[in-house]
Amino acid sequence: MKKTTLVVMAAGIGSRFGGGIKQLEPVGPSGEIIMDYSIHDALEAGFNKVVFIIRKDLEKDFKEVIGNRMEKLVETAYAFQEIENVPDGFTVPEGRTKPWGTGQAILCCKDLVKEPFAVINADDYYGKEAFVKVHDYLAEDRKAGSHMDFCMAGFLLGNTLSDFGGVTRGICSVDEKGHLTKVTETKNIIKTVDGAAVEKEDKTLVPLDQNCPVSMNMWGLTPEIFAVLEEGFAEFLSKLADPMKGEYLIPTIIDQLIREDKADVTVLESRDKWFGVTYKEDKPAVVKSFLELIQAGVYKEKLFN
Repeated sequence: MKKTTLVVMAAGIGSRFGGGIKQLEPVGPSGEIIMDYSIHDALEAGFNKVVFIIRKDLEKDFKEVIGNRMEKLVETAYAFQEIENVPDGFTVPEGRTKPWGTGQAILCCKDLVKEPFAVINADDYYGKEAFVKVHDYLAEDRKAGSHMDFCMAGFLLGNTLSDFGGVTRGICSVDEKGHLTKVTETKNIIKTVDGAAVEKEDKTLVPLDQNCPVSMNMWGLTPEIFAVLEEGFAEFLSKLADPMKGEYLIPTIIDQLIREDKADVTVLESRDKWFGVTYKEDKPAVVKSFLELIQAGVYKEKLFN
């Protein structure tokens, strides 16, 4: 079986969650966290290695809650995303506490991942369909070409909203061949009576098509991306517009590669409903959703025996 890795981004501070480490919140009947379900689905789909991206200060708690268990099931490694990890010649702006974003997170894996890999957020539930599609795409043998060959799980916007506040999504444009042509990182998307809208600072609403495809940061990538991320991170820091909050984001990076005609990204549609713990108020609904999936026979009550 071709080696494929699942990279789980779990270093986020989770400022909107309101205290606690949201990635480690139990949501299943036997104490499972969202990552348990994602890894279960990934292993079932055929992934055979897991790399967790965490903060060094979370390592002990993280291993106690999930890492030590996963090491018994699958080849496991850890990468550490730290704010101080910047290229030579750069320093962290005084007062900055926020990590540098998903681009830097993935870059942290460059010495651990030598095979095709999928990237996911730790606190998002994606459903089984996307893992199967992304894995099967990565496992295919393809001839090397002039373009980097990536894929992305595309979810319907209306299936990815929170009832308790705005979310950030990568709004995607897709051509007739199923290739991503543009991804626009869009903040503060809220659920409305009519579907979805962007809420501006002045509280005005800009309607969005709830059936448009969005990125949930579930990408299928190859190790070629690491050289791109390394070069791009230095460029990002050299042009940093907001020293306190600026982020080096993978959707923006992928969008640039497409515009420069350096990458083809196939969008793999998933109709599964997303859910996650973005806000503390989301948790009861997430717990209820997992119970419903268990009752429907999608998962066992005790996920890993």
